[in-house]
Amino acid sequence: VACFLVQHSPMFGQAASSHTVARFRRRISAFVSAKPTEVGAFTRIQSGLRGRGAIVTALSMPHEIATTASFANRFGGRYRPKYGAETMILETLTSPIILFFVLGLLAGFVRSDLAVPEALAKGMALYLMAAIGLKGGVSVAESGFTATLGLAAGTGMVLSFLLPLPAFALLRSVGGLSRVNAAAVAAHYGSVSLVTFVTAEQMLTGIGLPAAGFMVAVLALMETPAIISGLFLARRGESDRASGGLWHEVLFNASVVLLVGSFLIGLVAGKDGFAPIKPVFDGGYRGILCLFLLDMGLIASRRLMQTKALTLPLVALGIAIPIINGVIGTVAGTVIGVDVGTAAMLGILAASASYIAVPAAMRLALPEADPGIYLSMSLGITFPFNIIFGISLFAWLAQTLGGM
Repeated sequence: VACFLVQHSPMFGQAASSHTVARFRRRISAFVSAKPTEVGAFTRIQSGLRGRGAIVTALSMPHEIATTASFANRFGGRYRPKYGAETMILETLTSPIILFFVLGLLAGFVRSDLAVPEALAKGMALYLMAAIGLKGGVSVAESGFTATLGLAAGTGMVLSFLLPLPAFALLRSVGGLSRVNAAAVAAHYGSVSLVTFVTAEQMLTGIGLPAAGFMVAVLALMETPAIISGLFLARRGESDRASGGLWHEVLFNASVVLLVGSFLIGLVAGKDGFAPIKPVFDGGYRGILCLFLLDMGLIASRRLMQTKALTLPLVALGIAIPIINGVIGTVAGTVIGVDVGTAAMLGILAASASYIAVPAAMRLALPEADPGIYLSMSLGITFPFNIIFGISLFAWLAQTLGGM
């Protein structure tokens, strides 16, 4: 049963479709009492909480929810409950996607022999990159190239180029790292994490804040500028030692080629061309993501147990730097005028740290940098923090800024 926003009860709201087409979620009681002091808190009219405020396409919703979404669209898409940070974190921690990652962490810490075969892990990574690229291309094909896309892409590239600078200063002053190690780590924090993006895309959609499809292109564009900044910071005053092999690695590494290529395929194929392969790249997407994050949890925990290079200040910076970068990215997204979900995604990308493209580039360009430091910080500290807490934190911040 759809209702107007003024009729919604934050205290006693219940999933509108729960009586007809959806299962009742036991943990709904954790949400309905979150804001008992708001106007209408004791109104007993349903709100559609099953979708957690999601505004999705009418093709994928029951009729009554689609009616609510149509109402929302007529009023500028603002029909969306606003959750607090604690509620979003609860949503994150109880999602199967995140729970599989936590399972991997725990299995690694207790030294279980649980393992995902390397070939399977690589196959899942290829599948996820192709799926996210295709869906992004199809989305842009439907909406067309816009000024917003160009603005978001430009903002993302500027962020990627500039964010290593304050990170470098903190790593030198607080972390006590050498110039080369600080520059290598800073480059990781200016670049982006594909897996964080893929996870955030699912989580934001789940809470009704889907990011624009063109953010796939922004993701690809944000990988390289940070590497340039990192090399500049490490080699200031020295001759340019970057080789053709470095730039080939930066511009044509597997993740960039597959992401950009599948994005272009989706752009050319459009919605109709994507329809025949949609069951493959859409239907199994969440399940494969769960298994992939299980593997990432195993890798992150084992990396943490093996490293001896991390100090307490570096661990603290592995959490502080993504928070600072994420706030900057979310504010930048809000300032340029993108929607709340896209602003949150820009903040999440800014907060993420690369552990695929940048390590490969640093191995070629800065072989003297210590991989035990930059991989342990990006994969062992920052990645778990962003997956478990960061996504919900920056989604809440984007909502808060968007409502001001």
